[in-house]
Amino acid sequence: MHAYRSHTCAALTAANVGETVRLSGWVHRVRDHGGVLFIDLRDHYGVTQVLCDGDSAAFAELEKVRSEWCIRIDGTVKARDADLVNPKLPTGEIEVYVRELEVLGRAEELPLMVFGDQEYPEETRLRYRYLDLRREAMQANMTLRSDVVASMRRRMWDKGFREYQTPIITASSPEGARDFLVPSRLHPGRFYALPQAPQQFKQLIMVSGFDKYFQIAPCFRDEDPRADRSPTDFYQLDLEMSFVTQQDVFDTIAPVLAGVFQEFGGGRKVDAPQDWPQIAYADAAKWYGTDKPDLRNPIKMQDCSEHFRGSGFAIFAKLLEQEGTEIRAIPAPTGGSRKFCDRMNAFAQKEGLPGMGYIFWRERGGNLAELRSKVFKKATEKRMSIATGILTSAISLFDLAELESFETEEKNAAERVSKLLIDGKFDEAQFVIDAYFGPHEAAGPLAKNIGPERTEAIRQQLGLGVGDAAFFLGGKPKSFEKVAGKARDVIGAELGLTETDRFAFAWIVDFPIYERDEETGEIDFEHNPFSMPQGGMEALNGDPMAVRGYQYDLACNGYELVSGAIRNHKPEIMLKAFELAGYGADEVKARFGALFNAFHYGAPPHGGCAAGIDRIVMLLADEANIREVMMFPMNQRAEDLMMQAPSEPSSDQLMELGLRVIPQD
Repeated sequence: MHAYRSHTCAALTAANVGETVRLSGWVHRVRDHGGVLFIDLRDHYGVTQVLCDGDSAAFAELEKVRSEWCIRIDGTVKARDADLVNPKLPTGEIEVYVRELEVLGRAEELPLMVFGDQEYPEETRLRYRYLDLRREAMQANMTLRSDVVASMRRRMWDKGFREYQTPIITASSPEGARDFLVPSRLHPGRFYALPQAPQQFKQLIMVSGFDKYFQIAPCFRDEDPRADRSPTDFYQLDLEMSFVTQQDVFDTIAPVLAGVFQEFGGGRKVDAPQDWPQIAYADAAKWYGTDKPDLRNPIKMQDCSEHFRGSGFAIFAKLLEQEGTEIRAIPAPTGGSRKFCDRMNAFAQKEGLPGMGYIFWRERGGNLAELRSKVFKKATEKRMSIATGILTSAISLFDLAELESFETEEKNAAERVSKLLIDGKFDEAQFVIDAYFGPHEAAGPLAKNIGPERTEAIRQQLGLGVGDAAFFLGGKPKSFEKVAGKARDVIGAELGLTETDRFAFAWIVDFPIYERDEETGEIDFEHNPFSMPQGGMEALNGDPMAVRGYQYDLACNGYELVSGAIRNHKPEIMLKAFELAGYGADEVKARFGALFNAFHYGAPPHGGCAAGIDRIVMLLADEANIREVMMFPMNQRAEDLMMQAPSEPSSDQLMELGLRVIPQD
């Protein structure tokens, strides 16, 4: 028999009853039933119940074991009584009677329990990560991660790609984040860098004539941490292809990712790749407040500026007098209660805003409800009569007796309706009828300030009805889009509008290459400086702010999963693109010398993308924090609490590298 096991802790079934077996694993749980010990023995594959009583020579030793001791047992497989079968376990039909025990590794008092669902501070979990990883959920997450990576590799090979590796120690290259620098012992005072991505290398592979490339690439960036981003390192499915268009890249990576999500998504709906919309960056910002929209949420924001321009709501009216400002509406179907509106207003205040304006619509009621209904009906009948030429323009719409019951504003509206119908302006008349006598009554401070006609115009534009609401934010879009996007997410979630069992994908395209500093007027890169400008040199010779790049992202459920571009492979266009952002030719050659030089030797058109593996697994595992799917992650302060990194170097190490540490105040 093998030194440690004849079977795993998930392998035994009723077919093994009567066999002598050997199992090794960890003590998951101990139950003492008065002279009979039951132990759930766990390994990576599963759990087997073992038992022992006083008739066994191993009983005295087994009484000493505690949670998370690592043990080996020899015993006989027995069938459980029918009423004791556990259908939730693959091994639930059997148990193993222990005849011999060997303790392979004792465990001291545990800083966190592996058995159960107790919550522990992240600091404890990361300090004792080797214990945290024993927990069932973490074992499942890491297995999922490994399986996802294997699936990606198979799918890429099936598409005719080969895997190549690029260097880990290389030159510093500004690619949007801070480098991790590595001092050189052989070249004192000079530094290598850990690659932020294989960006330049994979382009050089295309220049080298390899046509297609992929790798599961480690990337290193000194970034501020977020729930969906590691502060130090991450992995991506990196690929590049020659002689391709933007659509070719989409058609290559989309089936790979859709297949992975279908394989590991737990039955959740995965939008078909051919249905993934392509949304311009500007539209994504306008409709969703972000370039990584969650399309499971059907809410689409709209510009409602014209309804507030010159209105009685002075805050918005004066705001719109400033150049570059707008008022944006966030529709909230079924959100038409003052309680919900107040809750969203409080949300805005937590986000640092004074609040959010809102309007909600309720059924028109009050003492005039019946009369309004009658008026609405009569107006409709009158319109039909006029349309068929039966009535003359001299006939008035309303009886004087009915008008006497109206407020002044409603009387004026009724007279306007009458005149409009007589003049044949049926659509305008219908709008006034809807605003003053229709079934939808607008409520809230905004509604009182801007009046029935403006609120009705907003309602019709947004397609809302009784029981619905809309929220409003104003200013220069970049100042409020982020909060508006978060508000859209909160509204969708709280009102139950966001689908929870779906992976919804969208390509974000047409990224602007440049942005202008409002204070200095200077132009700099807003997005990837290496993407080919749409329109090439001709576009760069025009208005820089109108230049769009062949750059694209893939969003899923509110996260950016993929980023890529068709690359700028022409030296003259590369120099012009950087010149517009204030970088001279000498600086470009110094920073990107290898790439710039390579482009002089017959560089093919090429493009590609990179998909974030950690984030993909986070979505598949239904986790909100990326550290839950990374084996040994850093904490929020970019510290490895288990390995005590970063650590202080010794004096000898610093001396060998020709370095010294300057104390910080």
